[in-house]
Amino acid sequence: MFNPDHLLGAIFKICYLSLVFKFCFPLQNLFAQEPLIIARTTEKINLDGLVNESVWQKIKPLPVVMYIPNNGQEPTERTEIFLAYDDNYLYVAGRFYDGEPDKIQYPSKKRDEGKQTSDWLGLNLDTFNDNENNLLFGTTPAGLRTEVAISNDGENYNFSWNTFWDVATYIDENGWYAELQIPFSSLRFQDVNGRVVMGLIVWRYISRKNEIDIFPAIPSKWGNNGPNKPSLAYDIVFEGIQRRNPIYLTPYILGGLGNSNTINESKTFYYKKKENKFDAGLDLKMGLTNNLTMDLTLNTDFAQVEADDQQINLTRFSLYFPEKRLFFQERASVFDFSFGGQTKIFYSRKVGLYEGKPIRIYGGARLIGRFDDWDFGFINMQTEKSEKLPSENFGVLRLKKQILNPFSYIGGIFTSRISANGNKNFVYGLDGKLRLSEDDEILINWGQCFDNTSPDNLPFFDFSRIRLGWERRSIEGVGLLINFVRRGNDFKPGIGFEAFNNYEGIASRIKYGWIPQNESSLQSHYIFYDGYQLFRNTNNELLTMAAGFGWGFNSKSGANGECSAVLYRERLNDNFSISNNVSVPKGSYTFIGIKGKYQTPETEFLSALFSSEAGMYYDGLRFSIKAEPGWSVFPDINLSGAYEFNHINFSKRLQNVSSHILRLKILATLHIAFSVSAFIQYNSMNKNFVSNFRIRYNPREGADVYLVYNSDSNTDLYREIPNLPLYNYHTILLKCSYTVDL
Repeated sequence: MFNPDHLLGAIFKICYLSLVFKFCFPLQNLFAQEPLIIARTTEKINLDGLVNESVWQKIKPLPVVMYIPNNGQEPTERTEIFLAYDDNYLYVAGRFYDGEPDKIQYPSKKRDEGKQTSDWLGLNLDTFNDNENNLLFGTTPAGLRTEVAISNDGENYNFSWNTFWDVATYIDENGWYAELQIPFSSLRFQDVNGRVVMGLIVWRYISRKNEIDIFPAIPSKWGNNGPNKPSLAYDIVFEGIQRRNPIYLTPYILGGLGNSNTINESKTFYYKKKENKFDAGLDLKMGLTNNLTMDLTLNTDFAQVEADDQQINLTRFSLYFPEKRLFFQERASVFDFSFGGQTKIFYSRKVGLYEGKPIRIYGGARLIGRFDDWDFGFINMQTEKSEKLPSENFGVLRLKKQILNPFSYIGGIFTSRISANGNKNFVYGLDGKLRLSEDDEILINWGQCFDNTSPDNLPFFDFSRIRLGWERRSIEGVGLLINFVRRGNDFKPGIGFEAFNNYEGIASRIKYGWIPQNESSLQSHYIFYDGYQLFRNTNNELLTMAAGFGWGFNSKSGANGECSAVLYRERLNDNFSISNNVSVPKGSYTFIGIKGKYQTPETEFLSALFSSEAGMYYDGLRFSIKAEPGWSVFPDINLSGAYEFNHINFSKRLQNVSSHILRLKILATLHIAFSVSAFIQYNSMNKNFVSNFRIRYNPREGADVYLVYNSDSNTDLYREIPNLPLYNYHTILLKCSYTVDL
């Protein structure tokens, strides 16, 4: 039953507090100066990294200042960054002088690498000047290319997004130098009478000093997200851009061999199945206008995608796995419709994947654009019939419109999932964000779900989903996120992600932070409350609760950590199964635990993240620890991995379980265009090894050759009857793709 007291209480608190902050912190653009006119050039710029063309002598470098460790001070090393453009390209050049050039760090050449062990040049472009989305282009002294699509004003990072651009670097006894060449055809923007306005943030990172030097001068109150927040960008202007709308055709061919072991219908033995695979398909990208792009895909394949990280679930919430497939990456933020956390109306992993295994995608289309202050997105995909699912059609339509100020919007979404067997699922939703100050936002989401099994007289709130929230983003003073959430029992989005079912309640994180004086070794530190209270809709009884109080810090060396004590309350109406032999009986439980994490400075060639949780667990005890080390062994070889151990003991019931997850990644970047990687995982709960081995040759953007080996092996063959095979599957595939500019 819907309890209006929970909602009305949340509305009153959020509205009251937001009005207080609206009065105390009126909305303003932090950088409301005159826009910067970017220099146009007709001179030829040789992309060699030397930064010695005459055009760079005529342009005044951007006035960079230190962001961290001592905000607002002069950089410790001389830094010169220039921008220019011609009819086809945006050019960015940098001279990064260094008094100790032998200490410049660049341990990897891997495409899309993003580790803090390297020195960096970062360029953020808010191409639509919407104060919400950035495209980050980054390079290191090694000349690698990394792009990131950033959304939600610096909160969400999509590292899988790629586009066409180039870079050259050079190192000498005075420092290192870089030249970036970004085609305007790789960007989406709006022009008004030939005039284009974008948002700009550029920064230099000196790894060994954990120092960021930045333009424009941004206060450090936003922490690590500050250098990538589009709402803090400086407006820049291009005049008379004649953008070409290219057509990119990318065919691929794929061939390989595979073996799998499958149990027979009577479940009495496993038989071996050999597969010889040969396939082909293509992608077509068309820039219809400056701000509208269409993608078509035929027989889509993602054989080169790295395997998911193994996870062990000790909660009653569903596990979330991130999207890694490139087709779903470009301007993915347009389709984002979240109710807080990882709950989404559109979760792209529902398309072409089932229980972690791929399903052939016959083809599909995607259309993304921006018109004035409207964002538009459309996706439609058709999948093949599989052993467990019929052929299905997936559709998504998304609209967003800026309102009131450049930082606020209202929007809507519609999704559909239609199966060949007649099953249908439709979801529509409305959402909005209202920016009250440079830190404060009101968040509203509402959605409803229908399918062919829904009764006509279904109560309104049973098939609805609601979120009302307030977020204040700051590491200094008060920072918070408060969400009132409700999910009806019959709200079941066909292509969405939901962690829990049939509840309402409040989830919040409230903290108070300090930024010490420059003499302190701490960059910032804070105290916080983190928790949630969820109630069952049917009888309003407490379903689950957590309330944690703690302290966290960020040091100027790059280390950070957090520790807290947490009170839990759980109500189980059914037994909660943890493993095949261990479960928790239904009933009410109250227990306390402590948790913490510590990250050593990632600027070091050897670093690690440690996390742990210990204490009571329902009517037993729990101890969990996780270590995630990373080591740049040599300039071109990197090791990383993880070890996770969990032990749960219910002494009263003579039950206990221990689990281990081990992950090891090895990366060798023998050349900027050639890399070899291996990824091995062991999960003791599943008693299996999963391995992924990849060789990639990428001579230029759009040309790729992958050799991929995947396997899934069992370590305990006698735990089931009939006995398990040594391996479930192993495959070797060669995939080649080449992009043609039509």
